[in-house]
Amino acid sequence: MILFPAVDIKDGRCVRLSQGRADAVTVFGEDPAEMALTWVHQGAEWLHVVDLDGAFSGVPRNFELVKRICTEAKIPVQLGGGIRDLATATAYVDAGVTRLIIGTVALEQPELFAELCAALPGKVGVSLDAVDGKLKSRGWVADAGLTVADVLPRIEAAGASFLVYTDIARDGMQSGVNLPALEALCEASSLPVIAAGGVTNMDDLRNLAPLCAKGLQGAISGRAIYAGSLNFVEGLAFTKAQRSA
Repeated sequence: MILFPAVDIKDGRCVRLSQGRADAVTVFGEDPAEMALTWVHQGAEWLHVVDLDGAFSGVPRNFELVKRICTEAKIPVQLGGGIRDLATATAYVDAGVTRLIIGTVALEQPELFAELCAALPGKVGVSLDAVDGKLKSRGWVADAGLTVADVLPRIEAAGASFLVYTDIARDGMQSGVNLPALEALCEASSLPVIAAGGVTNMDDLRNLAPLCAKGLQGAISGRAIYAGSLNFVEGLAFTKAQRSA
């Protein structure tokens, strides 16, 4: 089980949104790269980085900052936000990103998504972001008109290598994870699943741990580790222990 600290970038700063709303911003740091190093120094094994400006605009807005994070952190980085063509995906990998998280393209452009998976084998995952089971795209502002069950066979066949599931209603709200939805996804898919949205405290990690036997790879935490309701070092020790149990 991996605990992924989230570094969300908006307007060049490290922020967290509530339920993905661009108007509900809390700033946690002026320098996202410095914030990333804070988690690295505490023992992070991966970083989860999101270009929120890219997610909303559809094009990369913080490329040089992401590149700097990869260079300075020296641990694997997974990145989402605004990756909507092969050139952008390839440029990020060349800049040091370990794996990419694709949302909009996976839902709206199946042929392009399959092309990304073929060009970058093992490096492309899918962000499944849902409200009441309905998937959202374009930075969570558009209704994709699809459910997880609608898209799962297609994205698996295209060559996706992992899934990130976010319950948008819980994201940034510190309200706990959606265990039933995550369990259903783990049982329905052969791909590793990462939980996001609502990871608030140690109880959430303890509740998620049994799903590791069904394919859960880890959990992403943002606001909770910044606000302190989840002690990152304690959470990291717990998740590492699950791998050796």
